[in-house]
Amino acid sequence: MKFKTLLLAISLIGTSLVQAQDAVPVSTQSPIYMYQTVTVVESIIPSGLGRSRMIFGTEQRDYRDFTSTRSEEDDERNSSDRSDIRVKDFEETKLLNFFNIAGIRFQNIAANDAVVTSKINDLASQGWELAFVNSGVESYSGDGDSNGIYVTRYIFKKITN
Repeated sequence: MKFKTLLLAISLIGTSLVQAQDAVPVSTQSPIYMYQTVTVVESIIPSGLGRSRMIFGTEQRDYRDFTSTRSEEDDERNSSDRSDIRVKDFEETKLLNFFNIAGIRFQNIAANDAVVTSKINDLASQGWELAFVNSGVESYSGDGDSNGIYVTRYIFKKITN
């Protein structure tokens, strides 16, 4: 009886080894992503005098074309030409300013949210995933300061492999 049990156990182990050899290998590589940025610039200049836009670049640039390495021995400034860096092809979506003549305009903020959300949903439908959001502000600081913008960068990623 013990002998039959031993043969059965050996048979099962052999079957498991054969099945393991036939198994599909599981990838252990990390996915490779590509990234895309959407920048939203919203004016916070009093009286609605500013310009608010959502910018989506449609032209590619390789940062290496405009990068130099400086060291103590070689301290030459980067000589990249600004006109080579500048992008001429991009989407520019008009947004509303945070302020109008009467002050802050909450309807404008809600309208901008709807437009930006529409862009996010469009990118999501194309397989892009929102990965990071960064924002910064240079705000109106009272009389004599007529400047103010609120910048938000939405960074999306998509698996390429």
